[in-house]
Amino acid sequence: MPSVYGARLTTFEDSEKESEYGYVRKVSGPVVVADGMAGAAMYELVRVGHDNLIGEIIRLEGHSATIQVYEETAGLMVNDPVLRTHKPLSVELGPGILGNIFDGIQRPLKTIARISGDVYIPRGVSVPALDKDTLWEFQPKKIGEGDLVTGGDLYATVYENTLMQHHVALPPDAMGKVTYIAPSGQYSLKDTVLELEFQGVKKQFTMLQTWPVRTPRPVASKLAADTPLLTGQPQFLVGLVPYLVHLAVGRLSSVKLFPSILTPILLCMWAVEKEEMKWQRCSWIFHN
Repeated sequence: MPSVYGARLTTFEDSEKESEYGYVRKVSGPVVVADGMAGAAMYELVRVGHDNLIGEIIRLEGHSATIQVYEETAGLMVNDPVLRTHKPLSVELGPGILGNIFDGIQRPLKTIARISGDVYIPRGVSVPALDKDTLWEFQPKKIGEGDLVTGGDLYATVYENTLMQHHVALPPDAMGKVTYIAPSGQYSLKDTVLELEFQGVKKQFTMLQTWPVRTPRPVASKLAADTPLLTGQPQFLVGLVPYLVHLAVGRLSSVKLFPSILTPILLCMWAVEKEEMKWQRCSWIFHN
């Protein structure tokens, strides 16, 4: 049985073509070398082994591919299958992303813990990043049928929580004339809330967008950071703030602060004592 959870189990039998598979030739820690990967692309998402471990192609040489596996590789053997997905490693963007806890490849940790009944992440677990069944209060903006819109335009708002008003934007590569926009009401991420027509072709949109993690989101312009934090520290809103993490992590991390009409800034003061992070004080500062 595949060790995969979710509404639908993903198995290797789901692939119709044998050509979609390579096979493991070498395993060295989290790095796997696979043969039979002709036609694969750089940074393509793959599933490694019978447990469908998540991996990403980081090097191509002939018919061989070097794969970075983002899960424990213990138990992988030579000649284990490697399934190509023909898709890049991507994230889901939409209502529900706030208030959730994800790991580095956007697996929802609370959902996995509830389904698996364990505090540890099972190998090969496959759970949607965002809940597709939750209903969100959808409020369209002043856009009606016949209006022209293009990528990045905001066409609706969703109240994700008491602090954050989530603006729903058109995907960067979309444009056209509005032929339908959903009225105010409750909708899930599977429901069509917008339809556009461009050059005689109609396309439907939901509140969910899937975006490759290695592709920068296009912007019209980049605004300079000119609003300081009210903390006395030399940091700005919409700026990167470096902070220390536990020595076991062994790197310097950063967090980006985003402004809004009411910006909650979580300030955490800590000190390093005997190679352990000691939290000293956490406080919310609301900044208009």
